[in-house]
Amino acid sequence: MTLSTGLASTPDLLRLLAVPVFAWAAVRDVRTRRIAADVWVPLGLLALVLLVWDGWLAAQAGGYAWSYGFVMPAAISLGFVVPLAYLFWWFGGFGGADAKALMVLALLFPTVPRYVVGDATAPLTVHPLGEAGAFSLTILTNAVLVGAAIPLALAIRNALAGRIAPVMFVGWPVSWERLPRTHGRLLETPTGLSRNGLDLDAMRMYLRWRGLSLADLRADPGRYRDPETLPAEPNPPTDGAVDANAPRSDGGALESPPASAAVRGDPWGAEAFLESIDGTAYGTTPETLRGGLEVAASEETVWVSPGTPFLVPVFLGLVIALLYGDLLFGLLF
Repeated sequence: MTLSTGLASTPDLLRLLAVPVFAWAAVRDVRTRRIAADVWVPLGLLALVLLVWDGWLAAQAGGYAWSYGFVMPAAISLGFVVPLAYLFWWFGGFGGADAKALMVLALLFPTVPRYVVGDATAPLTVHPLGEAGAFSLTILTNAVLVGAAIPLALAIRNALAGRIAPVMFVGWPVSWERLPRTHGRLLETPTGLSRNGLDLDAMRMYLRWRGLSLADLRADPGRYRDPETLPAEPNPPTDGAVDANAPRSDGGALESPPASAAVRGDPWGAEAFLESIDGTAYGTTPETLRGGLEVAASEETVWVSPGTPFLVPVFLGLVIALLYGDLLFGLLF
């Protein structure tokens, strides 16, 4: 078996190291919604080395190989894809890990790779712009198409199970026991289905802060709805991760509650909780927290949006790009 990309076979072969890294990152993002920033450092350094390597090889070849085979795709990749990823992160469209992943891909895959295995060549399709097209842009458009297909897949899954609801394109129902270990957002409020329910990470933060489990809350919601049962010395709320250490539990009982929590107009102590922590608990308001707690404390099954992490479509978009090429171009033409 031979692997060849014509211009730079060794750099393109080394680029394949990104595939298992992105596979691992996608799985971890599904399970924990958290990717350490230093995961991208080795790939970023490798990408810089390969970019210089490609540039040197293209300069040696000169002519078309330099101007259209390297300079143009590298300029599009670094001058468009990198700023685009940063802007989406800046405006809240991407998480930090998503933006870093796309920046690494822009640096790692500026040019179109070529892999020859026997009589087969991958990617199978020719890039719409030929060698002048930025391959990282192909990965990004593939990822967007895969991401757009996920709601349809959710709807089909729910329809086959007989679950017909306005939110069937964005979530599915789970039992309350699964909520403490589920990532995503409640799609229910006390008034009905809604896309603006409580972030489950924020619910975990609140429960750890109080030293309670969801089972404790459900066992006596009337008691814990009273802000006078807030703990005198709350636990660190953590960041809401599923695998954070269990909090110290005191049952929520105290003799002298914090002054800000002694207001009867603060059911569940939601306002006191948000005032006491650093940050915003994923944009949660006291009203959203109260509504989510009412639902979690009373319903046996609730609709949850998994909020599929973008690293999953990015990984799939990368694999599709390497094997097939530009999915959008293939669908249109």
